[in-house]
Amino acid sequence: MTVRVVVADDQEIVRAGFAALIDTQPDLSVVATAADGREAVRSCREQRPDVVLMDVRMPVMDGIEATRAITAAGLAAKVLILTTFDLDEHVYDALVAGASGFLLKDVTAERLFDAVRVVAAGDALLAPSVTRRLIGEFARQRPRPSSPRLDGLTPREREVLTLIAGGLSNPEIAASLVVGEETVKTHVSRVLQKLGLRDRAQAVAAAYEAGLVVPRG
Repeated sequence: MTVRVVVADDQEIVRAGFAALIDTQPDLSVVATAADGREAVRSCREQRPDVVLMDVRMPVMDGIEATRAITAAGLAAKVLILTTFDLDEHVYDALVAGASGFLLKDVTAERLFDAVRVVAAGDALLAPSVTRRLIGEFARQRPRPSSPRLDGLTPREREVLTLIAGGLSNPEIAASLVVGEETVKTHVSRVLQKLGLRDRAQAVAAAYEAGLVVPRG
């Protein structure tokens, strides 16, 4: 199965570079490129990609608004944010808007390919410690919005949500709780369903906003 990709970046050389790299892979295919957020949203409606590589700072409509529009429209595309800085405050906003993860623009080719595949498979790109630091830092710096209700979660589900917020993968959560990976997948699915969340990226943001996890200062 070929993963369909849209590359959105206002810098032509960056846009063309990522597109050319992705097209070297037999299981990845760039179906459109976009120079701004509005074009990215239109491309998603027309091409129905699996993944969008989305720059944050673009004219006409920025990457955060474009991500929000894609999510609100119910499009299946998963958004992978591209950023220049590993502590870019806009990335946290993008995760809340519905993005499934982020990549630094100086990422290696292999890391780029892996990231697209991971996000296309439905997983959030949250394993790197820099992501945990980013979310924790900006959750600490800003006032919490209205906290999501966690009352409907069982004690085990709250425990799983806490571990997700720590950036742990399913195998790591399974090892921590001494249960099977399938059991963890079931708990994760129930957490997302009960809280009305799109994916693990939003689960991390929800955990911080609810005060379930206290960022390290």
